Amino acid sequence: MMSDLNARHDPYAALRFRDFRLLITARFCGVLGEQMAGVAVGWELYSRTKDTLYLGLVGLVQVLPVIFLSLPAGTVADRYNRKRVVAVAQVLAALSSLGLVIVSATNVAAVSAGPVARLGCLVGTCLTPIGQSQLVLFYLFLLGIGVARAFNNPASGALLTQTVPPEHFTNAVTYSSSAWQLASVIGPGLGGLLIALFGSAWQIYCFDVAAAILFAALALMIRGKQKARAREPVTLKSLVAGASFVFRTPIILAAITLDMFAVLLGGAVALLPVYADDILRVGPTGLGVMRAAPSIGALLTALLVARRGAIPNVGRTLLFAVAGFGFATIIFGISQNILLSVAMLFVLGGMDQISVVIRSTLLLVNTPDEMRGRVSAVNSVFIGTSNELGAFESGVVARLFGTVGSVVIGGIGTIVVVSLVALAAPQLRRLKHMEAEK
Repeated sequence: MMSDLNARHDPYAALRFRDFRLLITARFCGVLGEQMAGVAVGWELYSRTKDTLYLGLVGLVQVLPVIFLSLPAGTVADRYNRKRVVAVAQVLAALSSLGLVIVSATNVAAVSAGPVARLGCLVGTCLTPIGQSQLVLFYLFLLGIGVARAFNNPASGALLTQTVPPEHFTNAVTYSSSAWQLASVIGPGLGGLLIALFGSAWQIYCFDVAAAILFAALALMIRGKQKARAREPVTLKSLVAGASFVFRTPIILAAITLDMFAVLLGGAVALLPVYADDILRVGPTGLGVMRAAPSIGALLTALLVARRGAIPNVGRTLLFAVAGFGFATIIFGISQNILLSVAMLFVLGGMDQISVVIRSTLLLVNTPDEMRGRVSAVNSVFIGTSNELGAFESGVVARLFGTVGSVVIGGIGTIVVVSLVALAAPQLRRLKHMEAEK
């Protein structure tokens, strides 16, 4: 029976649905704009202030809304039309990026009197070194982007289920993740190239504005209907219903825990500049190659998963993938050879991609539609904050035990977590297929 299913497997099944094509195109454009703008924000802030503290504040102002607003955002996604929630969130992101255009162009006004620059002068002081009033506005607009993401992520995550039938969820998640990885590979390089070309950042923010508007337009074109909406009154109990559901569902809790701790402890990417300069001595070019390696590994793995079809022994595959992530992290940590280091980053990205596909599919399959927004919000909080905390953890441990020690300890910690989850969640070990728990 299983061989017959594999024989009939269509690796492009999700792509045959118009709504899904609209959704992944929208996500690709949105992530591409975000990645380009992220490079521009870092470049502009540091070039204007020469202070790394301002770079650290960027992550803080964008992660705080995710922490504090994701649960109410998940409730909004379950109570209202999800594609409209996505559209409104993207409009807010576009307006916030437009604010960055204006503040950034204010600095250009010192050397150029173009119309956009003159508009920028209405908002702040026209100084080449960014002024305090401009800094406040800059971070307020970044906070607006963080708020938009807090509402967009649960709604867009749950929106995927309106674009394909349940039997194609794994295929859809795989292609959706591939679009994200592809945008993450292209975006930073393209953003850096445009900064070098224009010598300023406001043009890149313009692209992010356009990308957010396109995201909103494409989301509104999706025809699929939301199957169910949460009807209970908005109370504290309804707000935390997603978290309660996660903690009552061992397989979902185990999958999120694995991914969260892998990201939290396996923070090798955060220390890549140190490896490029002090350990491997490969300079900026080598750093670029190393930063791209995990995304390339993830992208190729996603395409292989889409081509292959159903993932066998889902629970054990997830455990082995996260353990493989830990082992690859350890080998990268002790490597003194650039080729081996790049290979391990490639493997690390591939293992992480398998984990993402399985976790995301389990969330969709095991969650009732009327709760998918709130459960997606919980997932956003756990995974989103672990990214920020993971970079912080890597830096602190590196300060105490050295860079190599930090990476190796993180890899070992990941393997320990896999062992503990495997023991604590026998349901996950026994899970064979992507099926809802009965």
